[in-house]
Amino acid sequence: MATETIPVIDLGPYLAGEPGAMDRTAKELRFALTEIGFYFIVNHGIAREKIAAMFAEVKRFHEQPVEKKLELKLDQHNTGYLPMRGNTLRTSTVQAGTKANLNEAFFVKREMAPDHPDVLSGRRFRGLNRWPDLPGFRDTVVGYCDEMERLVQKMVRLYARALDLPANYFDTAFSEPMFSMRMTHYPPQEGPVDDEFGLAPHTDTSFLTLLAPNKVQGLSIRTQSGNWIDAPAIDNAYVVNGGQMLQRYTNDLFLATPHRAINKSGGERYALPFFCDSGIDWPVAAVPTTVGPDKPPKYPTTWYSDYMTWYLKRNYDVLNDADQQAAE
Repeated sequence: MATETIPVIDLGPYLAGEPGAMDRTAKELRFALTEIGFYFIVNHGIAREKIAAMFAEVKRFHEQPVEKKLELKLDQHNTGYLPMRGNTLRTSTVQAGTKANLNEAFFVKREMAPDHPDVLSGRRFRGLNRWPDLPGFRDTVVGYCDEMERLVQKMVRLYARALDLPANYFDTAFSEPMFSMRMTHYPPQEGPVDDEFGLAPHTDTSFLTLLAPNKVQGLSIRTQSGNWIDAPAIDNAYVVNGGQMLQRYTNDLFLATPHRAINKSGGERYALPFFCDSGIDWPVAAVPTTVGPDKPPKYPTTWYSDYMTWYLKRNYDVLNDADQQAAE
């Protein structure tokens, strides 16, 4: 059955500008996002060397002493270091009462200038990244994020066509997208023992998430039939999925599929998900082709900051600790 298999979409013809490739690829995208909510992309244009360099940097970061990493502890902009078992997925619709997740992560967002008005005003999610004292780390990460941002800006044109909208429909919304680069370390574990996961079953918040090609598997997704399937290893393929923001944009036409991570490899696992959303001042509301007289909007219009503030308060224990300390 096709919907029990994660589709593979070849971006090569579209990125090369071949006639008819955009709409053909958009049709494949629509199938993937309405039937299973996940897909692989190949021929995406991100060099293997750049992906390998990112994995080397995330490993280098997490191999530092924990006290060094804690100097950059996660802040209110959701940038910095999330310690092991620092978050618990309380907003999950598919897993109740999970323990804190068995992973640690380092987050960066868009690199902002110190004199940017949003930085100076302390606007949430628009703060300065904090960087470890690791030569070359910052340049590698910023360079990779720049490439991912450009790829997303090309991909959202396929999303527009998949929704029967003009190809440029999302161009302005994603001219300066909000993104979060999560550099995750999963220690080995036997399995979901006593309700403990590397990352408990959840759906992402994002419009789209791109997970870098990984030789060490650990991702499983829940299909529409309720079966859990392991994401296979496909050479140099990104795994892409939608999240809660995509549901809001598409009035639930496109799926936000539950997924989880368990590192049963016996060794360390590193993962590089890139979460991307529309610009911070762009309203998140159902697009015209997904609403009508018999299809009212299922969600009120929201904005990135409001939604993410609610989400992080529910799920990130270390942020609540920071809030408490700030209040005292």
